[in-house]
Amino acid sequence: MGLRESKKQETRQLISDCATRLFIAQGFEQTTITEIATAARVAKKTVTNYFPRKEDLALDHHEAFTQGLAQAVAEREPGEEPLTALERTFRSALLEHSPVVGFTGSAFARMVADSPTLSARLRELHEQREDSLATALAAVAHDPVPAIAPRAAAALIAAADRLLFRRIQELTLAGHSDDEIEATLIPEADHLRTLLAALGNHPTTAAS
Repeated sequence: MGLRESKKQETRQLISDCATRLFIAQGFEQTTITEIATAARVAKKTVTNYFPRKEDLALDHHEAFTQGLAQAVAEREPGEEPLTALERTFRSALLEHSPVVGFTGSAFARMVADSPTLSARLRELHEQREDSLATALAAVAHDPVPAIAPRAAAALIAAADRLLFRRIQELTLAGHSDDEIEATLIPEADHLRTLLAALGNHPTTAAS
């Protein structure tokens, strides 16, 4: 990464960090872009150039989130079934306590839960995540399948993924530590994996 790009990343992170602190302290709806710009010591236009949507100042991992399931399918090991790759990727993120699967800390989770705007945006991101997964599954199907099949498989997988995300948020808000949440989620994730196992033999999820 060059110096210019590194500086841009630093500025972006600074703006995001300042915004998050203000959102948690004041509430998302109550915080203005002007206040964020002042806290970050940048121009208001700089904030909007980096973050065209105010919601993205809070949910700044949105690109990694929406593309995560699709990427796991596209970058799976040779011969590995998509469902296996998705389970492995989730398990790794769970052990890392990644924010992409819901580990955000209680203050941040409360801020999102209390904001109708952020809650609605999070639902949109889950839908985009599912759409991207459906596209990825359609791309790896090696037998002719009905057009709806990849979408059906993606809907079931994404529903399980969303349930696990919500569980992590619920446990976070209930005061559980990340290690406690990890211990709780491992068997729950394994149970969902068993329920979804039948997809492993579906032509839209079979390894190509």
